[in-house]
Amino acid sequence: MPGMAANPSIFENIKLPDEQFVTHTLEWFVPEKGMSLKDYAEKMCTLIKEPDPVLLGVSFGGMLVQEMAKIIPVQKILVVSSVKSKHELPKRMLFAKYTKVHKLLPTGLVNNVELLAKYAFGETVTKRLHLYEKYLSIREKYYIDWSIDQIVNWDQEVPPNNVVHIQGEKDAVFPMTNIKDCISVKNGTHTMIIHRAKWFNEHLPTIILK
Repeated sequence: MPGMAANPSIFENIKLPDEQFVTHTLEWFVPEKGMSLKDYAEKMCTLIKEPDPVLLGVSFGGMLVQEMAKIIPVQKILVVSSVKSKHELPKRMLFAKYTKVHKLLPTGLVNNVELLAKYAFGETVTKRLHLYEKYLSIREKYYIDWSIDQIVNWDQEVPPNNVVHIQGEKDAVFPMTNIKDCISVKNGTHTMIIHRAKWFNEHLPTIILK
């Protein structure tokens, strides 16, 4: 599951051995009005046809797959560049939860790719904008507003038992200072699923099967 506003092309360089794994990608859809994250997860689960899958989610997608794992049986949950509970959210997001300041963000400007990249990846993007245009294809204002609201208000207290957390040491969106019990990736940023695909290709098979 990709991160907020991103499409499955962020996984284009992730290559798992065909003789061991069958990979399926999921895509965001615009939620119905008033839809909770639990409702959204239930609808996303209807797209999974394989029994006992391993779910992998990036960023907000990492939160979503943890919610999905409460609905269907899964072998394992892999969360990348994400958090495992509300206690790992950075202070600025907790501040947003209580002040509702996130509702003032200029999300109407989401067709501005630089701004969308700032929201979705936590990075100021000036180079390779065409690349980010390809990765960030969900531009619907209601979806962006809904996603930000779900992230800051996520209320999971305790992570699931079968979760494996992979986090970049230099993640600017969900800093390592708040995160416990994870596999850390040296110099990894919030976009490491794109820029550090070699690390994932080397380590994911072992992480999944262990």
